[in-house]
Amino acid sequence: MSTVARPTPQQSPATPHILDNAAWAALTGPHAHLAERVGRAARYPLDVSPFTALADPADPRAWDDLAALVGPGTVTPVTGTKSAPQGWETVQHGQGVQLVDTALRAEPAPEAVRLGPDDVPEILDLIALTEPGPFLPRTVELGTYLGIRHRGRLIALAGERLRPPGWTEISAVCTAPDHRGKGLATRLVRAIAAGIRERGDTPFLHASATNTGAIRLYESIGFTLRRRSDFLLVRTPAAQQEQTA
Repeated sequence: MSTVARPTPQQSPATPHILDNAAWAALTGPHAHLAERVGRAARYPLDVSPFTALADPADPRAWDDLAALVGPGTVTPVTGTKSAPQGWETVQHGQGVQLVDTALRAEPAPEAVRLGPDDVPEILDLIALTEPGPFLPRTVELGTYLGIRHRGRLIALAGERLRPPGWTEISAVCTAPDHRGKGLATRLVRAIAAGIRERGDTPFLHASATNTGAIRLYESIGFTLRRRSDFLLVRTPAAQQEQTA
């Protein structure tokens, strides 16, 4: 198993990087079997992930397709843009960071166990306690999830989320408050990264721009800040009432 940093795949400066629109690349690539799609818009099933994606957030036709996909008056997240078209309501605007593996020491965690559908109730309890980000009943279908137990109780978690071609996102990294400070999250990140590298992908991850503690931790173990990004929570336009003569 490789524990040596993989070189970051390079693309032409004139070509948008695949990670600039990671959700779209995943939904039209390795996760296409999960995608619900209308034209230039796609999303995961609502019990898998809240992610939606636009082929090009600057294309008004993609927004029209998204409205058709999710329905009128529906709140949905959109990444890669600072504003929504006229007629759309911006419910929330946030900023995040994207970090890529450049020098991470990836290695197995012998104490980690593979988590599956039977573990979802426990996973959801830990997610509710720690709030690392959205996790839904079928999120475990996105990739490998590993956990660490103490006296039978799930106390730490990490797994795989978005999978653009050649890349895999590490997500849901969390530790129960009474077990923090023991390096459990770092061990799980290294173990998930080892599996990602085994199949030839490069790990990356996202964090809220305000979560400076997590960003410092990721940078200290070998991740490098690649870009800052915007995300919106928007409400699709309401259905227009039919005009009566």
